[in-house]
Amino acid sequence: MRFNAKDLALLAKRPSGCFDKEGKLKICRVVGDEKLIEPRERWCRLKGNLLFLMKNKSSEASEVVILERCWVVEFRSKTDVSIILKFQSGEPDLYLEAASKSDCEAWAVALGEANSEGLRNKIQQLRKLIMEIKEERTSDEARQFLPSSQVDTLGEPQFTSIQRIANEPKLEFSLACKGLVAATRDRKLNTFIQVSVVHPAEHILTRYSSTEIVEGTRDPLFLTGVTFPPEYPIYEETKIKLTVYDVKDKSQDTVRTSVLPDHKEPRADTGRSFLGCTTFRVGDLVKSKEQQLTLTLRTSDGGKTVGTIEVNLVKMGEFEDGEMDHITTDAQDQKCALVRECTAPEGLSGKDNLPSLNAVLKNPICKLYRFPTSDNKWMRIREQMAETTLSFHVPKELINLHIKEDMRRNQELKDLGELAPHWDNMRKSVIAHCDQMLSMYQDTLAELGKHTGSSFKSSCSKGEKTLEFIPINLHLQRMHVHSPRLKDALYDVITVGAPAAHFQGFKNGGLRKLLSKFEAERRNTGYQCIYYSPENTAKAKEVLSNINHLQPLISSHADLLLNSASQHSPDSLKNSLKMLSEKTELFVHAFKDQLVRSALLALYTARPGCVLKKPAVPRSSAEEGDDLKHQDHPSQIKRQDSIPHHSEYDEEEWDRVWANVGKSLNCVIAMVDRLLEKDNSSKIKEGESDPSAADCKVLHAGGDWYEQLYPLVITLKDCMGEVVTRAKQSMAFVLLQELACGLPQCLMLTLRRDIVFSQALAGLVCGFIIKLHTSLHDQGFLQQLHTVGLLVQYEGLLSTYSEEAGMLEDMAVGISDLQKVMFKVIEAKSEDFLPIITGRREHYVIEVQLPAKMFELLPQEIKEGKLLRMYPVLFNVGINEQQTLAERFGDTTLQENINQENLELLKEYYNLFTEKMPPDCLPHFQEQNDLKGLLENLHQNIQAKRRKNVEIMWLAATICRKLNGVRFTCCKSAKDRTSMSVTLEQCSILRDEHQLHKDFFIRALDCMRSRQTQGALNESDDPETGCLTDNKPTSRHFYPVALLLVSSHLLVVWLILSLALLLAKYQ
Repeated sequence: MRFNAKDLALLAKRPSGCFDKEGKLKICRVVGDEKLIEPRERWCRLKGNLLFLMKNKSSEASEVVILERCWVVEFRSKTDVSIILKFQSGEPDLYLEAASKSDCEAWAVALGEANSEGLRNKIQQLRKLIMEIKEERTSDEARQFLPSSQVDTLGEPQFTSIQRIANEPKLEFSLACKGLVAATRDRKLNTFIQVSVVHPAEHILTRYSSTEIVEGTRDPLFLTGVTFPPEYPIYEETKIKLTVYDVKDKSQDTVRTSVLPDHKEPRADTGRSFLGCTTFRVGDLVKSKEQQLTLTLRTSDGGKTVGTIEVNLVKMGEFEDGEMDHITTDAQDQKCALVRECTAPEGLSGKDNLPSLNAVLKNPICKLYRFPTSDNKWMRIREQMAETTLSFHVPKELINLHIKEDMRRNQELKDLGELAPHWDNMRKSVIAHCDQMLSMYQDTLAELGKHTGSSFKSSCSKGEKTLEFIPINLHLQRMHVHSPRLKDALYDVITVGAPAAHFQGFKNGGLRKLLSKFEAERRNTGYQCIYYSPENTAKAKEVLSNINHLQPLISSHADLLLNSASQHSPDSLKNSLKMLSEKTELFVHAFKDQLVRSALLALYTARPGCVLKKPAVPRSSAEEGDDLKHQDHPSQIKRQDSIPHHSEYDEEEWDRVWANVGKSLNCVIAMVDRLLEKDNSSKIKEGESDPSAADCKVLHAGGDWYEQLYPLVITLKDCMGEVVTRAKQSMAFVLLQELACGLPQCLMLTLRRDIVFSQALAGLVCGFIIKLHTSLHDQGFLQQLHTVGLLVQYEGLLSTYSEEAGMLEDMAVGISDLQKVMFKVIEAKSEDFLPIITGRREHYVIEVQLPAKMFELLPQEIKEGKLLRMYPVLFNVGINEQQTLAERFGDTTLQENINQENLELLKEYYNLFTEKMPPDCLPHFQEQNDLKGLLENLHQNIQAKRRKNVEIMWLAATICRKLNGVRFTCCKSAKDRTSMSVTLEQCSILRDEHQLHKDFFIRALDCMRSRQTQGALNESDDPETGCLTDNKPTSRHFYPVALLLVSSHLLVVWLILSLALLLAKYQ
């Protein structure tokens, strides 16, 4: 064999990182059992199948050994640290002695795999795996050689689906390894299993999930299982590949696991090494008698067995009889309990609620765990995270309502009629600005209509203008617990990024500060307009809403009354009159407010050339009521013209116009009573004498009824139309003042509030629907829902420093606005189960649609359309390093005020709950803790004002769960802080409510938090989307906060440098 000496010399002198292995060994030649010379120390470098022997690391190679047609003899004694290379050519053996036993074993493995024989074995094994993957393609390839007629008869390949319960995962299994072989004898393995799927139709290997890392054992039992959701395309023909890795550096492996393509194995320098792999068919596992497979793990060349792996089929049902032998923190002593039967808990899942839930939730990600209990049993935990279609549906519905409301308002401003030049110019300016905002809403709605793909907004998109109405990372986080001795339980938490206007920024603070500042400026600045308080403005919007709602109802009931009169139907006439009276009384009382009277006067003064008459003393409401009662004839009602422009204005004119509606209604009622009384007396007389004559009389009287009621009904409609015209104009004038006093800040604040409210409402609707579906069989909850209302608790983890303080202000206002939202449950009339939103700003009604079978389970009050109230509360505790700065050197008043205000709201809900609900409505396990004591403890913790007092979060969450509330957890982007909080809460629930073994609390927490079990995403990737972001430090100005807190001098330097950077940024 020829070699180029110069090339070999250059290769031997390459940098250390270029060699497969290098180090010091003592070397000599051996013939038989005798050493020719004493072993001498040499620096050895292995590259491929070449072993370079050098006197020292910097010298030239003195000898090159070609590792072909040779084998390694390793001495098995614990004290021996030498190996021998034997050659087929018969030349003397090469004796190599290492410094330690571990080093000797490492050299033996490296030299054994260095020759071409080992490489050929690897190639053969890879070819075998490729053939296994492609073996099912042969039928497709054969089709090319068949006649077209035969090809048509073959059809598409059919796969055997797995039988399952509706809305349950298709397949779940747990994993455990035994007798794993390490590369070095003394090494303790830190192993995990990577699960990949080979789809029979696509023949592509797809990385699916991973277990957690089990440290320090060669017989690992993994607490994290594998689960495939209902919609996952898995069949009996599907193959699953299990690959076992040994993690050398756990932190490095966590970062780099997912940066490789699916078809490549990781390099040795990524912090983990390949141990072995195996493959099985899903059908073999499902059809196995014991529902268990024991598979052999082999190396990549297929020649060496490195252990076995047990795959156990899991179903959330009955466990194997008998107790665990022993449970300890050492994984070697843990034994897996098998599951025999699948039983779906009542009320937790079923076919009836599947369509409506699928309309709301999509793309679920499932995780399976098994944890030991304190009584040596296994409990199963299925964790599910799902997106919701409501992330886009609710904002689009809201924006559509905003557009209609703003268009209606603009038209009302245009219908004000002729105004003085000053007011007319003001109106034109307001309408111009409103048209711009309306155009912006329309553009946003059009852009959202074009959106395709994922149904949620990732954190890296929170600054996009077209998506500013969409909540960030809105997901359902569900934990389903099946314990051997306790009832199955579901625990739901909605995770979402804090509702905030990220695109508009927080340079001037959030809504809480901006609204307060704006209101103070409106009150104190001398604008050329009339100031109306926020309460009066809200009242004006309510009056306009009542007008638009009640006027068509009254008109329709009046027409029904005339129709009943024409048919001479006394019962129908009474019912129509009753409905007409109720709606008209609501209409009359809607204008019983001083605001309408004062606004009419203000509008009159804004007309060109007005003259005021001396105002008269307004009559009392009692006198007005007397007028309504004694008025019984339409001839006494005097109709008024529209508001005069160039004549004296009488302030009592509105009272007369408003009272005419009630007088007209009294006339209609009196006439109906008179007609019914006359009809009864005539029926008695005519019926006694001649029944046929009575029938003729009825037909004749029908025409008389209609003719007598028609003019009264027309008068009622006319009076009502006159009131509507005047009231609409007066309330539109009030809204004109509100807009004119704060242009353009008023419209920008409205936009910001709409954005924040849209994000908050999407989460609330999702939480309500999920809670309703999971509690349909809980009669106590349903009674609480329509009697008291639903408690909605938000857990905020935002700091009160820098931009997050503005986010917290936005979030506080958005959640407070949810108090004005009402829910109503209706029966679905089609297959579309998405909620319907009606109403206007500050008064929305969400109609939740349920299938007929589910709707029948509701109490009668809810089925009749009773509006259901929401009680949202927010408790915030900052927990990151920015909160440390805020507590030491900043201000935490905002957080303290928010917590105190919402504590009062929580107490109010508790008082309503205790007053209206029976004491036995709470589940039995909640009786152990006194809610009153928990509230008092929460009050004390809020008053204590301790730094990062997370006890507030735990107490608020506990109270919410015990009051059957809906839980939300929020931080800036619903990622790191949110996931840490949710996993801690889940493990705490398992410990407190389901007897999680105390020695396994930390390990259970690590399993849920492990990036391995989450698909092992890169740290610089978005956990929900994989969206690549810049790998930036957490500190904005790149200074370690912990170091700055040591010295006040360093802190001063840091503040100066930060200020300089900020000034440079904004110049």
